Amino acid sequence: MADAPVNNSLTPQPGHLYVVATPIGNLADLTERARAILGSVDLVACEDTRTTGGLLTRYGLRRDLIAYHDHNETEVAERLADQLAAGKSIAVVSDAGTPAISDPGFRLVRACRRRGLPVVPVPGPCAITAVLSASGLPTNGFLFAGFLVAKTAARTAFLEKYRDFDFTLALYESCHRIDKFAEEIVATLGPDRVVCIAKEVTKLHETFLIGRAADVRDRLLKGSLKGEFVVLIAPTDFIL
Repeated sequence: MADAPVNNSLTPQPGHLYVVATPIGNLADLTERARAILGSVDLVACEDTRTTGGLLTRYGLRRDLIAYHDHNETEVAERLADQLAAGKSIAVVSDAGTPAISDPGFRLVRACRRRGLPVVPVPGPCAITAVLSASGLPTNGFLFAGFLVAKTAARTAFLEKYRDFDFTLALYESCHRIDKFAEEIVATLGPDRVVCIAKEVTKLHETFLIGRAADVRDRLLKGSLKGEFVVLIAPTDFIL
């Protein structure tokens, strides 16, 4: 299969899929290019039409929207690929951040690649890279594991497996389990392991908790557990 040509201009091209990153909190983080693409494509595929509709309204944009989320991704991906093959231009977005990074998008991109359809990244906000860049933990290499499963045994097994990993571990965690996960890190990796727990990045109540795992856990439990969390775990021998 020959490589498909890619167009990187501000004007969407027929038959092209645009993977568009959207703000993770601060709406001013939408790039000029993302705004131009979202305002011109034939269709925007999004997790929640209300969320993306609000973002487009904020910028005075009106586009046709289609729901594309975890529960319908497999079916809708092929339908969207059919429309791309017929010449439509489509942007895929998640509610916040970069599509396909622990968010819907992968199956649509894969469907396009299988068919030789052009896929164009429109980069921008991503919670994991934002926190890594501001944490002070090693960034020469990292393992991104997304969201771990909910069961304690499986999460503990993950921490044990990567106890001596040479690079930073990077994960997402929900507000419903962040307190338990902080406890599991201390219990499994020890109280002195250097960690960073960040929440609400780029939002009004952005918070970075960085230091010994036990200290970070204690500070975390004293504050609000609402919000979206990113967890970084430094290599064993790292000293902040």
